[in-house]
Amino acid sequence: MAHQLIDPLLQPFQLKNMNLRNRVVSTSHEPSYTEDGMPKRRYRLYHEEKAKGGISLTMMGGSAVVAPDSPSAFGNLHVYKDEIVPWLSELAYGVHEHGAAVMCQITHLGRRTSNYDGDWLPVVYPSAIREPAHRSFPKVAEEWDMDRIVKAYADATARCRAAGLDGIELEAYTHLLDAFWSPLTNHRDDEYGMGSMEDRLRFPLRVIRAVREAAGPDFAVGIRMSLDEDLPGGLQYEDGIEIAKRLVPEGIDFISVIKGYMASDEALSRVIPPMGTPVAPHLSFAGQVKKELGIPVMHAARINDVATARHAIRDGLLDLVGMTRAHIADPHIVAKIQAGEEDRIRPCVGATYCLDEIYQNRDAKCVHNPSTGREDRLPHHVSKATGPARTAVVIGAGPAGLEAARVLGERGHRVVVFEAADTPGGQVKIAASSPRRRDLISIIEWRLDECKLLGVDIRTSRYVDVDEVLAENPDIVVVATGGVPNTEFLTEGANLVTDGWDVLCGAVHPRGEVMLYDDNGGHPGLDATEVLARSGVAVEFVTPERTLAPDVGGVNYPGYFKVFAEHDVHVTLNERLTAVRRKDGRLEVDLYNEYAHATRQRMVDHVVVEHGTLPSDELYFGLVAGSTNLGEVDQQALLNLQPQDVVRNPGGGYQLFRIGDAVASRNIHAAIYDAFRLCLVL
Repeated sequence: MAHQLIDPLLQPFQLKNMNLRNRVVSTSHEPSYTEDGMPKRRYRLYHEEKAKGGISLTMMGGSAVVAPDSPSAFGNLHVYKDEIVPWLSELAYGVHEHGAAVMCQITHLGRRTSNYDGDWLPVVYPSAIREPAHRSFPKVAEEWDMDRIVKAYADATARCRAAGLDGIELEAYTHLLDAFWSPLTNHRDDEYGMGSMEDRLRFPLRVIRAVREAAGPDFAVGIRMSLDEDLPGGLQYEDGIEIAKRLVPEGIDFISVIKGYMASDEALSRVIPPMGTPVAPHLSFAGQVKKELGIPVMHAARINDVATARHAIRDGLLDLVGMTRAHIADPHIVAKIQAGEEDRIRPCVGATYCLDEIYQNRDAKCVHNPSTGREDRLPHHVSKATGPARTAVVIGAGPAGLEAARVLGERGHRVVVFEAADTPGGQVKIAASSPRRRDLISIIEWRLDECKLLGVDIRTSRYVDVDEVLAENPDIVVVATGGVPNTEFLTEGANLVTDGWDVLCGAVHPRGEVMLYDDNGGHPGLDATEVLARSGVAVEFVTPERTLAPDVGGVNYPGYFKVFAEHDVHVTLNERLTAVRRKDGRLEVDLYNEYAHATRQRMVDHVVVEHGTLPSDELYFGLVAGSTNLGEVDQQALLNLQPQDVVRNPGGGYQLFRIGDAVASRNIHAAIYDAFRLCLVL
């Protein structure tokens, strides 16, 4: 109890009608878990998990849309439909049952969506200015547009109130409301235009007054707004503060502080900073805002560790601290603080795979917590096995192997891990050697710490054979030996090329003209290119894709593109590397363009290739014959989280499985997901 009394994060806070149990919140965001625009079971369980984990307030519906001419851009809630009320009500009940409050953000996206989606209504905006990220050309809002949108905001508020939520939050950064007050986007010459602050605020104030009336006196109304757009010609801090001071008397109960603008991916990556950027870059800015306003202030931007969050509250920078991506990594942060297990919190490494997946038209996933977003089928806690403890041998201490070892250890089994290298980490260790991506190593370090607590025996520098594995008398063998760079796609010259691993590890230092060929489309090729570019060599990035690195999302690729621009990396699209040969002391390469059906030759000094990996599976196949299941996985049992009971060789001595890149070239999330759901029931 004494610990709780002195920890600033665990102090209660009164926010309007909510008696919040602590200062930790999950700010508004959209994980794209909706079904037909509704927050059904999956959506509810995602928020309930955070409530179970001790959070004080979970905010949903990041950009829940108030009108059909604001079509969903990434799975947004349709808060303009009456049918959402029972779904919101069920979610509110579930969150409240676990002691947390819940609010919904509502908005009209304005131009920040597509013309060609939903009901195909024209998107509206103060002025006819194209939106860079979604490429929509908006209609200039007429008076009748504004009238109906004001009513839509009020009706959406009434639905949230009727559902039993604790409040709503208006979004005002790069959406319709703030577009009226931003000099970047309001070029009107009428009473809603640029003549004065009063003109620019006329429509937003109409909305806020209508929302406040619909909310009633006890229902919280907040606003998440940018007070400095951080762009030339954009809203400056002095005007941002002046606007906030004019909004508050109209019935705003709190402000969630944003610094920046989101119309382009580069700008978005500064509002929502990814790995390789400073922790909490806008925290002091938010503290400055708090000093000038007399209402509660919250803020979230890469506040991904407890120490920073504690500092934000203890030193009076914030009233409520948003740890949003951190709760995607571990929804039980507060419970672990309360239990004195702060060091066991699964860290947010800033990979921002969660947002990148959303902006790839998929749904939010944590790079190393497979249960997030899958609460309807995967638990966040591993239960002990009900039967006798078994002996498990895991080969490979990369992300897949360490996750398998951790889960098997949690199940109560005796676990031995063999790792050929002198330190654990696998491909994550290689990726983390890039300075901007060094935080990835926390994926490994957290699992090593957990394995130590669980008594897992990890043996490094052990390149084992079948006999050494069998010497442990295993009941379970999990092969997580990963893969090796694939150069076999070349028809000629595989022995003449270098792979990205060697570049990242510093094993090679190419000079002269270097061609980096990427047929993977993810981070590895970009990481290697960045290292090469920073070393001062001339780099050409060649890909058969029609876009650069299609599997790297909008929050992460700006960091790479910045390096490409600063170091003049040349990019060639639509060209497939097929062969490499020596010629006149250099390398001649064949590039095939499938659109022109033509091959052309180029001369370079070095070729670096990124074409994924091929499984290191020799040990696995050496172990198949002695296993009971001959390596077979009952896939339906795997999906149903049921034990693996396949017996194809009754005389075998152990169950055998392989996971991660030992199966096929994939990514970190896939490797950890493989391990978790397999080992969860072994």
